[in-house]
Amino acid sequence: MSERMPQHDLVVRGRRVLTDSVFRPCEIGVTAGVVVAIEPHGAGLRGREEVELQNDEALLPGLVDTHVHVDEPGRTEWEGFASATKAAAAGGVTTIVDMPLNSVPPTVSVEALEIKRRAARSQVFVDVGFWGGAVPGNTRELGPLHDAGVFGFKCFLLPSGVDEFPPLDAAEMERDMAELAGFGGLLIVHAEDAATIEHAPHAQGARYDRFLASRPHTAEDVAIAEVIDRARRTGARAHILHLSSSDALPLIAAAKRDGVRLTVETCPHYLTLTAEDVLDGATAFKCCPPIREAANRERLWEGLVDGTIDCIVTDHSPATIDLKAPADGDFAVAWGGVSSLQLGLPVVWTEARRRGIPLEKVVEWMSARPAALTGLARKGGIALGFDADLSVFAPDDGFVVDVARLHHKNPVSPYVGRALSGVVRETFLRGERVDFAEPRGRLLRRGAA
Repeated sequence: MSERMPQHDLVVRGRRVLTDSVFRPCEIGVTAGVVVAIEPHGAGLRGREEVELQNDEALLPGLVDTHVHVDEPGRTEWEGFASATKAAAAGGVTTIVDMPLNSVPPTVSVEALEIKRRAARSQVFVDVGFWGGAVPGNTRELGPLHDAGVFGFKCFLLPSGVDEFPPLDAAEMERDMAELAGFGGLLIVHAEDAATIEHAPHAQGARYDRFLASRPHTAEDVAIAEVIDRARRTGARAHILHLSSSDALPLIAAAKRDGVRLTVETCPHYLTLTAEDVLDGATAFKCCPPIREAANRERLWEGLVDGTIDCIVTDHSPATIDLKAPADGDFAVAWGGVSSLQLGLPVVWTEARRRGIPLEKVVEWMSARPAALTGLARKGGIALGFDADLSVFAPDDGFVVDVARLHHKNPVSPYVGRALSGVVRETFLRGERVDFAEPRGRLLRRGAA
């Protein structure tokens, strides 16, 4: 080992290090929180701390989850920044972007954004950015929110479930798209059509098939067509949140071929769970749009593999036990949301490996692509000049989901008792090990992150 070699803050060496989308034997040198050296294994980099990966471990970039509901302030009993970011770190997620609801106030003005930032400051264990909200009457707030550093703007096309975040109609959505197009902003859309759902059978009682019928494929398909049409007219960037209906994939693919500035995400629960397996009264599985049939799940995987779907994020949307799992198991009244921030990587990896999809592709969908969506230029990969956000992952190890071992605030999960492949053994944020005791996360701003 040469005495002239630099002393790094951290050196990680292993036989399976993911760089440039390929696993290779490498040594990674980290100084001041940044990856400054990538050398072949055996190069002998020196660091004040040195980590040697075990033979069954791989080094991954920290995941980037751009769809997380942290409900603090206002509904902190549902979820808070400390609990959510601990869950993220335990799942190998080093960056989250927080949705503008269900906190109170919602992030629909610069003042509300500052309230959210004050609540988060000093208690986050991973890096946290923020989405703004687009609601009726706040078009003039979009520019100032963009300048204040939000990563884009979320809207609903039907009631959101909370009164303080009302939906846009199609004309309002187009008006806001035109506003965002003027400064390069991004509109992210909960795309379900209100009129279609209003005319569908209403959910009632504990039967899952009734709930599924209340949120039909066509509700998504009609709304996605509307988003595409308005994005085409305005030239704005648009992003479809939590795609559940595979029937919309041909429409999405055609829009992309036509040059519409459209991206699409889906979620672990749509890729792994099926309607056929949801028991009546099992409201832990309720989400909107819903978990659909097995054949639909297969087509979503096809859409990921062929590039129609861009990325996978969790849509971590928790609530208190009484709201999420009412005693009567009524799907009509239970809160709709799946808590999976800590489990996203092993859930997706378990299903992907069964299909012969390599781990590096899963990481692309869950790290590089979400980072690109939000313009996080130093996140989403292990590369020179990138933040040293790292996850030590044992892809062949396994565990059974125990809700008592999850960090999110309320112990509800549809994955309880499920055997999963892949264990996150350690997480590093900018080269420092996350110890779940000292919060070292930063608050991120668009363009400065």
